[in-house]
Amino acid sequence: MADQIPFAPDIRLAENPEDRCPCVLLLDVSDSMSGEPIAEINAGVQAFRNDLVTDTLAAQRVEVAVVTFGGTIETRIPFTCVDEFQPPTLTTSGDTPMGAAIVRAISMVNDRKQRYREAGVRYYRPWIFMVTDGQPTDSWEAAAEEVKRGEADKRFAFFAIGTPDANFDTLRRISTRVPLRTSVIKFREMFLWLSGSQRAVSRSRVGDEDKVPFADPTGPKGWATL
Repeated sequence: MADQIPFAPDIRLAENPEDRCPCVLLLDVSDSMSGEPIAEINAGVQAFRNDLVTDTLAAQRVEVAVVTFGGTIETRIPFTCVDEFQPPTLTTSGDTPMGAAIVRAISMVNDRKQRYREAGVRYYRPWIFMVTDGQPTDSWEAAAEEVKRGEADKRFAFFAIGTPDANFDTLRRISTRVPLRTSVIKFREMFLWLSGSQRAVSRSRVGDEDKVPFADPTGPKGWATL
C-alpha cells in the first residue's frame, strides 16, 4: 500500500489558533438563476461578509468556503477566515448538478476538519448552507444518504433553502432539516440571518452549538416559510 501524502502545513492555522467555525455556501448558479436572482445572491454574500467582519472574534473564527453548481461544480473560495474573505462575483451557466455539489461540500468539510485536528485547532460543527431555485439534474440519492449520515453523527449541519420554484419534494428527501422557502428579494435578509447565526456560534464554547439560540427565520419578521 502506498504511503499517504500528508497535508501541507496550513500557515494560517498556525498564525491564528482561534477555534474555527466553518461554513460552506453551496450556491446554485445555473441558467435559471440569471438576472435578479444572481444579482441578489452576489449582494447577499457581500452583506454576509460585511456583517461578519465587524465582529472581531467572528472575523478570526468563522471560515467561509464558496462552492457553486451550474453546469459544472466549482470551489470558488476554499475555506478562508472572514477577515481575508473577498466574495467572488458569481455568474450563471448550465444545468443543476446539485447531488455532486453536495458531495463536494461534504468532502471539503471532512478535509478541513482533518486539517484542524492536525494543527491542534478546535472547531464547531460545520454548516453547509445550500441555496437553489430548481431541482437536481444529476443523481442525488447518494448525496442524500451522506447528508443523513452526517447529520445523524453530528459531523455537520445541512440547510436547504429554495425559492418558490425549487423542487421541495426532492429537497425534503435530501435534507433531514425541513427545507426553507424564501423569495429572491429576501436573499439579503437570509444571508444576514446566516452571518448573525455564525457570530452567535463563534461566541459560544466548542461543543455547545446545540445550546445557541438563533432568530426564527420563519417568524413574523423572518425571511422564510416552511
